[in-house]
Amino acid sequence: MAWRVSSRRGLQSDRAHLRGSGARRVASPAVDEEANPRPRRPAIVAVDDEPAVLAAVARDLRRGFGEHYRILRAHSGPEALDLLRELRTRGDQVALLIADQRMPGMAGTEYLVQARQIVPDAKRVLLTAYADTEAAIAAINEVALDYYLLKPWDPPEEQLFPVVEDLLQTWESGAALEAGGLRVIGHRFSKASHDLRDFLARNRVPARWLDVERDGEARELLVVAGIDAERLPVALLEDGTVLERPTVLELAERLGVTGQPAADHYDLVIVGGGPAGLAAAVYGASEGLRTVLVEREAPGGQAGQSSRIENYLGFPMGLSGSDLARRGTDQARRLGAELLTVQDAVALRAEGAGRIVTLTGGTTLSANCVLVASGVSYNQMNAPGFAGLTGQGIYYGAAMTEARACADQHVVIIGGANSAGQAAVYFAGWAGRVTMLVRAASLTKSMSHYLIEQIAALPNVEVRTGAQAVAAEGDEQGRLRRLRIRAADGSETLEDVDACFVFIGAAPRTDWLDGVVARDERGFILAGPDAQRAGWPLARDPYLLETTVPGVFVAGDVRARSIKRVASAVGEGSMAVSLIHQYLVDG
Repeated sequence: MAWRVSSRRGLQSDRAHLRGSGARRVASPAVDEEANPRPRRPAIVAVDDEPAVLAAVARDLRRGFGEHYRILRAHSGPEALDLLRELRTRGDQVALLIADQRMPGMAGTEYLVQARQIVPDAKRVLLTAYADTEAAIAAINEVALDYYLLKPWDPPEEQLFPVVEDLLQTWESGAALEAGGLRVIGHRFSKASHDLRDFLARNRVPARWLDVERDGEARELLVVAGIDAERLPVALLEDGTVLERPTVLELAERLGVTGQPAADHYDLVIVGGGPAGLAAAVYGASEGLRTVLVEREAPGGQAGQSSRIENYLGFPMGLSGSDLARRGTDQARRLGAELLTVQDAVALRAEGAGRIVTLTGGTTLSANCVLVASGVSYNQMNAPGFAGLTGQGIYYGAAMTEARACADQHVVIIGGANSAGQAAVYFAGWAGRVTMLVRAASLTKSMSHYLIEQIAALPNVEVRTGAQAVAAEGDEQGRLRRLRIRAADGSETLEDVDACFVFIGAAPRTDWLDGVVARDERGFILAGPDAQRAGWPLARDPYLLETTVPGVFVAGDVRARSIKRVASAVGEGSMAVSLIHQYLVDG
């Protein structure tokens, strides 16, 4: 890319435009914005101390994205921080931050650390020279970097635009969730309210959450709608419909999230929308199989609740479970797969060459083959007090919808595997104090090394090995307030806690297959050689991922002896489609 020097207008120029009409147009400073008003657009803020580089960055960004975003510039980190504060004061959205690493006075990483406190939702990109690659990689964890770009890039259509477009698309999907016409009013410490919020967030339904105790708007809306506060949660739909105390299924049906099967018969029915199921949907549809996927909660499964997956190949900056789920869902639908969500499989039977899956509500799906990728669920704590406080301070899984509400609070994470470690790192960015209770003597047996190192570097995270929660106590409103914790030496303490997130063990979702396919003593499904030893009915050997029912395959965490990792689940989902092809051809 040829860097082009232009006149140095700098931050003063961009701020002058910022203070003018809210519908300003940065693409051409000479344009009269008052005469050509436009809706206010989110901002992309670029900072570099070299005028030529900054001008080139702004020019390329303006050419590729100026139609929908305002491109603002600053020549130093401190100036850019002032600009961000001004944008926040005005209530403007900031979608993307692009900063050069080598700047005098304040390096790009230092600026991005401080900028994250001002605009935490903005995507962050570091500009580096080839010699700074190591520094950029080291900064990934420090600033939660989304990408680093080597400069110069040539051509921008190949080296710059795809990267920025992907980041902006991810940002837009998150921003849309905060700006939807659907409004949900409820109590933060209410299981019913939490279930609705979690459902909307995990299914990426644009909605606004209003806490009746903190938001005056929530109380005003209740008065206007004539709704008693005792009837919460309440969902206010865009068409004016008011739903009092709706169940997740009722809300899903009103929003059209569930969907109905479009065909009477399919080549492949996939049960479970986690990484294995989504991978199978992508590969099945791409190979021409008429494919439908059924997911009981939300695409992504348990992995979709992960705050950040950092060891998945091809994503050096890591990605959240929800982002992985969104990408997989979009890809599967684009290739022609059908997705039925908030519906669960309750029975399976074989009828000749057909395989019939019965869903909640009585709907049936007929197929030539079935892939079971229903995954696992976190085990429930059986200690006193936990059951009654679930959803009211105690949560199973990461429950990202609760993260911001935990600002400056004490959060307890129970568990010692990767999912618990990812949650600890994530909540450390919001909570004042994070305590991990790990029953084992150390983290090394169950947690990846990179997570152990990250946790050790976080000053507000305390890891207590050999410790466990033995009871939970609530206050008069039924909210979690204290945990009784037993230390490795047997002593017990009663500690104030604001929220607790549980990640202990996993139970397979296979009760609906009882008496149909063979399972091991823990409920995991037997396949391949294990299925052959458990009562395989045909003369041929079962395929590697085939269960004891011919034409019914299994993939992912629900399979006996599987490796509980996202990458292996994706691999098994794609491999299952290849085996299903062989089954359909050879019988």
